[in-house]
Amino acid sequence: MADQDKEPVVLVEEEMELECGCGCCADGDCDDCEYVEGTEWAIRAAAWELAALGLRYPTMELAEIAATGEWVDAAEEVAIVLDMALPDEFGESALEFVEEVEATDIEGDEGEAAVEYVFEMPSEEDLDAYMHKLRAEATRLMIGAPKPAVSPFEGVRRAEAEGVQPLLFVNPHSMAVERYMKSCGLGRPEGTNEPLDHVATECEFLQHLALRADEDALLAEAAEAGDEEQAAAVKEIREAETPELPDSENLPGGSAEAAYGQFEREHVFPWMGDFAQALHGESRMPFFKDVALFLGALVAFEQQRAEQAAEDGQ
Repeated sequence: MADQDKEPVVLVEEEMELECGCGCCADGDCDDCEYVEGTEWAIRAAAWELAALGLRYPTMELAEIAATGEWVDAAEEVAIVLDMALPDEFGESALEFVEEVEATDIEGDEGEAAVEYVFEMPSEEDLDAYMHKLRAEATRLMIGAPKPAVSPFEGVRRAEAEGVQPLLFVNPHSMAVERYMKSCGLGRPEGTNEPLDHVATECEFLQHLALRADEDALLAEAAEAGDEEQAAAVKEIREAETPELPDSENLPGGSAEAAYGQFEREHVFPWMGDFAQALHGESRMPFFKDVALFLGALVAFEQQRAEQAAEDGQ
């Protein structure tokens, strides 16, 4: 078991690498690819990672991928692979640094016009200014003085919905989240004092469980196929990355998949969709509106899957 008071929640910091699904990667020709694929659990982990990135206090890294449209592109690719519906208005933040250059007739359609756009790569000064705008808006929305426009903490939002006095740390929902994460061998990073029921931390936790479930699936596949080499490779990666965490059978429900589903039912579905809706309504910047739309779509997608699994008796 890990030292639960020191083990950080964020365990996976490397970017996901997804291969295209057309089979052309082996030929080295991916010019026409628009879709990506990977194991389902890996893609779901990537979705939670994107959500968490957009909900943390903005860094220059976030400013760059938001300004260039990379965050939106990644979110749209993940949605395509998962067959997850995004609202029509999603993606407006990708136009922050795009300018209209001219309107021309569409070939063959007289009287109709198509607007042409050009992307202008932001300068360092532009990116720095954009990052400060993101930080100012993130502060107003989720930190606030004296209070945020939209509290990002499960315990606070659920207490407000229940009509009781919201308190950080000392509320049943926040304490339940901390106990649950500790049961998975995770705790608050050393030197931090933020409640673990922050929306971004919960997204990161689901990312972690999804990746554990992905490893479990690969191990089961290797065992069924009698592929000892693949099984050894997966175990080696797990041991190198998370050597002190409990084995999957010691997680709540007896597996990473079960722990993932239980955490969603108890600590995601009851509040995160409403939070996303409130964040969208309060945001004054297109990027945070996109983050809210993506999070809301992801929660709805996960809830629909959970309900279908329950109906199927899984």
